[in-house]
Amino acid sequence: MSEQTKENKVAILTAASQGMGAACARILAARGYHVVLMARSERVIHLAKELGGVGLQGSVTETADLTRLVDLALSTYGCIDAVVNNTGHAASGELLVLSDDDWHAALDLLLLNVVRMSRLVTPVFERQGGGAMVNISTYGAREPSAGYPISSAIRAALSSFTKLYATRYAAAGIRMNNVLPGFIDSFPVDEATCAMIPMARAGRVDEIAETVAFLLSSGSGYITGQDILVEGGLAHAA
Repeated sequence: MSEQTKENKVAILTAASQGMGAACARILAARGYHVVLMARSERVIHLAKELGGVGLQGSVTETADLTRLVDLALSTYGCIDAVVNNTGHAASGELLVLSDDDWHAALDLLLLNVVRMSRLVTPVFERQGGGAMVNISTYGAREPSAGYPISSAIRAALSSFTKLYATRYAAAGIRMNNVLPGFIDSFPVDEATCAMIPMARAGRVDEIAETVAFLLSSGSGYITGQDILVEGGLAHAA
């Protein structure tokens, strides 16, 4: 049975009520995955029902909520094949004006969320003989942005964690990769910003979702520990 018809695979997705997270949920559901969704908004419950999956309200910064999410997937479907770690946005501002609290909040939101999810699902993947995770990061992890210093720095750390994790668990058939979006149409992108992008347009959420779906598929089975830029050439032009 082909991967795009039905293999009863199970995918967990966080921050999945809108934008890139919701787009990823839709494309994975269309490809035969059972989706298990979490977000802070109650919209995620309705989207999960629409896609034939299950969902709960919670935050990626709370270990208890991540635990509930993993338990929901296992109690409902009995396995977990894929995880998409998506998050909200960290505080932006001037580099040395941002507070310690801003930095600590971003550490929870952008890095420790992945570390904590990895602790929860890696034993499941090991029992099952494999699994795949994709973390939605930002092109700023490769080319730091002065406007988003916290996100750039913390997500650069996420890239390092991803390489460490990928190396440690590759032999177990467990993969982890990062997708690094540029300016995506989940938020308004003005003409001046588009003019800086070699493709002269914002990216589409479905383009991010397609990349995520590929990185979770058997077609990317020899890809792990990578940062995949999806930014219309912006980082190369910086």
